[in-house]
Amino acid sequence: MKEIKLSACPFCGGTEFVEGYQGGYGALASKEGAWLGASLYHVICRDCGSVVRSYVKDPEKLVKKKNRRREL
Repeated sequence: MKEIKLSACPFCGGTEFVEGYQGGYGALASKEGAWLGASLYHVICRDCGSVVRSYVKDPEKLVKKKNRRREL
């Protein structure tokens, strides 16, 4: 996965961020089946509390094995 570097919060200009995740009943599920779920991670501005970015660390988990891209 490509790393994304945040320099400033687009809402308040803050430069300090914390990361948290949403799992359990709040986990992201694929249309292909609930067993393909993954935790949703959030980058949160420490100054204003805005969620600046949300992402899944391993998006390949949301695709059935037969449809996953082959690694070279």
